[in-house]
Amino acid sequence: MITLTEKAISAVGRFIASSETPSAGLRIEVTDGGCSGYQYGLKLEAAHTQEDTIIDCGAVKVYVDPVSLPMLDGMSIDFLDSIDGSGFKFTNPNAAKSCACGSSFNPSASGTGTKTCS
Repeated sequence: MITLTEKAISAVGRFIASSETPSAGLRIEVTDGGCSGYQYGLKLEAAHTQEDTIIDCGAVKVYVDPVSLPMLDGMSIDFLDSIDGSGFKFTNPNAAKSCACGSSFNPSASGTGTKTCS
């Protein structure tokens, strides 16, 4: 299960409300890349696919594809708004290593495929 804090739900709701295209929910996915081997991807979606797991977070629906789900299971997402900037913060129990930027991770304790930030 993936959970969103109230701040994250509120932020996604604002993004959906201000979007120029109709959005039904938030897609969370894992793709190759980032400093640590995999990176989180977030985007607003007009609809889910048949293969998606749909997570009801109150005012927000979250869509996750079957390939990403095992690497995101148990993750919590918060939204931080500070003088240093604002953005989503991922707390992923499946991440053995994470980049300092917080937007990429590696599920392997050995760090195979880990890249250096530049």
